[in-house]
Amino acid sequence: MKISRTFAATALTLAAWGAVAGTPAMATQASASVPAFSLDADVNRALKTFDVPGMAIAIVKDGKVVVAKGYGVRKLGEPAPVSGKTLFEIASNSKAFTAAGLAMLVDEGKVAWDDPVTKHLPGFQMYDSYVTGEMTIRDLLVHRSGLGLGAGDLLWWPSTQFSTDEIISKLRYIKPATSFRASYAYDNLLYIVAGKIIAEKAGKPWGATIHDRILAPLGMNGTTTSVAEMLASSDYSAPHSKINDKIAVVKPMPVPNAVGAVGINTSAEDIARWMTVLLNSGKMESGQQLFSAKQAAEMWTQQTPMRIREPKPALAATKPNFYAYGLGFQLRDYKGRKIAMHGGALQGFYSTVLMVPDEKLGIAILTNAENSPAMASLYYRILDQYLKVAPTDWIKLYAEQEAAMHKEELERQGKEQTARAAASQPSLPLAAYDGEYEDAWYGKASIREEGGKRIMRFERTPDLSGELEHFQHDTFIVRWKERNFNADAYVTFALNPDGSIERMKMAPISTETDFSYDFRDLLFTPVKADKQ
Repeated sequence: MKISRTFAATALTLAAWGAVAGTPAMATQASASVPAFSLDADVNRALKTFDVPGMAIAIVKDGKVVVAKGYGVRKLGEPAPVSGKTLFEIASNSKAFTAAGLAMLVDEGKVAWDDPVTKHLPGFQMYDSYVTGEMTIRDLLVHRSGLGLGAGDLLWWPSTQFSTDEIISKLRYIKPATSFRASYAYDNLLYIVAGKIIAEKAGKPWGATIHDRILAPLGMNGTTTSVAEMLASSDYSAPHSKINDKIAVVKPMPVPNAVGAVGINTSAEDIARWMTVLLNSGKMESGQQLFSAKQAAEMWTQQTPMRIREPKPALAATKPNFYAYGLGFQLRDYKGRKIAMHGGALQGFYSTVLMVPDEKLGIAILTNAENSPAMASLYYRILDQYLKVAPTDWIKLYAEQEAAMHKEELERQGKEQTARAAASQPSLPLAAYDGEYEDAWYGKASIREEGGKRIMRFERTPDLSGELEHFQHDTFIVRWKERNFNADAYVTFALNPDGSIERMKMAPISTETDFSYDFRDLLFTPVKADKQ
């Protein structure tokens, strides 16, 4: 199964760690019902429990790398193991690199956090002209623009043919969900804009800029800024997704048009270097500042409050007392300590980077599967060990919650299927639904008869095509050909009084569908044929 990216969200010294990296010589005493902490044993148990083929773990403490190693395999069915150098797509954990890139420009006086975006990108335009004028560099990073959750993500997810500039230009057609700066809603498109500003100031692409200004100085020599570059390396992981609840290798999802939001591919060894400089307020091993301590503090300062949700009773201890977004990081607390963290999700890869500033502790978990509970259960095990908290069997608890949630979702879908008007018929002959449809921000989609089936295609997203099957009345279900998307959607038509089609709306069938499949934001209308 695929769990949404929004699922849940004083230490040992080096001498306390055993000869095998990641295995403490003296683990915290566990109760009879809770296994004693052992990183190797815990990770291998999590891989099996959550059906994850491979994982890389990095732990840094007090400026030293304690762990940087791999577990499992790079690709299901092949023996090559994950190593500390194996590359993983880290998706939205790239946002911190974009924030740091802007912080460096702030240090140099080339931009200011509260500069209007239009000062640096004169053609930038949001749906509302007031928001266009008021949107600042800071606003690009803090998810308070008024855009809805994941709004416009179908412009780049799954892989599309839109250019970065096209994506940015289409922001003017995406209607806001709330007032400007009124509330938090996670978005990716404005980080694409932020990446464009970095590129404009440097006079070269975002990837080359991040490489020259961040990766090279930190010695992150294996890290790449494109999937194509990663695939040309000798040690990288394959992506894996669930298809009908069974893990399978899937093809990579290149997203060269969204690099400011999701462009980094890295390893345990390299991400350890990144966490070390972040925990040292931007100071590198050489003693030089990559970015100033002032900007480091700004990145980990609350910018936008986030809603604290009530966890399931079994996970009550994970509930934070505060929750907010900084600049490229989520900020919260656990056991009285402030945490700066972020998650990342792309097709076949999930990652978490988490730091405890007061403890000089950093934890990164990179996986080649789509499973948030696998990561959460491990980082809580590691946190509890370092913070000297009585151990909890988080792996067991998260596995139980995952199974319960999935069962609940399947039952909900089953009820919808049972309750549908199965004997109902479409209002029109099936051929009448054929044609081109257009949405203001996405563009065109089409429905055509192909081989006796009705096929829906998104014009600029080659992999987003699938067969329509009737559900009830004028609602159909599109079953995408790429079954690993786990994103089948309802397609509903509304008619004009004369029986012609007025509009077509879509909505995900499953609550487990990734929010970046933002079908709910589309409003397709028929494209009128040109008169001869």
